[in-house]
Formats: sequence, structure tokens, C-alpha cells
Amino acid sequence: MEQIVTIEIFGQPHTFKADSDVTRAKEVADLLAKEVARVESQLIDASSNISRQKILILAALNIANENMELKRNHSKLLEDVAQRTTKLIGTLDDSVQ
Repeated sequence: MEQIVTIEIFGQPHTFKADSDVTRAKEVADLLAKEVARVESQLIDASSNISRQKILILAALNIANENMELKRNHSKLLEDVAQRTTKLIGTLDDSVQ
């Protein structure tokens, strides 16, 4: 069931449809709105001639970078768990024999 989610960016409401998990859609939308506000506050201090499009792109790049870092860390964790599991199984096998 589709539901409507609204976020505010640059003082304007933006509405989109969420197909299923509205709570998650709101969390994602809030993440974007907060990152846009953070980037905007940093750039306005540096220069007053920054376009909204540039702010949105920088916010999206920040979120994408964080996502890639989390994926990398997750992969490293899975690799570490696999190595430790293999070592543990080897140790158990050696102690059983």
C-alpha cells in the first residue's frame, strides 16, 4: 500500500510515495534533510554564493560515501568472521582427533 511521505528541504516541502515501510522511508528522508541542512550551514559560512543544486549534490555524495564506507567495513567484518570461524573449526577438529 502506497503512502505519502513529506520532507522539508530549503524551506520547501517535497512529497513522495513510499511503497511499503513508511517508517523507513521517513528515516531515509530525514537523513537526507539533515545532511542537506548540515552541508548548507557549512557552506553558507564559507560563501554565500552556493547553489541549492550544489548543496544537494554534496549532501548526496556525503551519504553515498558513508554508505560505501559502511559496506567496506561490513565486508571486512564478514571476512574476519569467516577467518575466525575457519580457525576455530580447525582448532576443534585438531582437539577431537
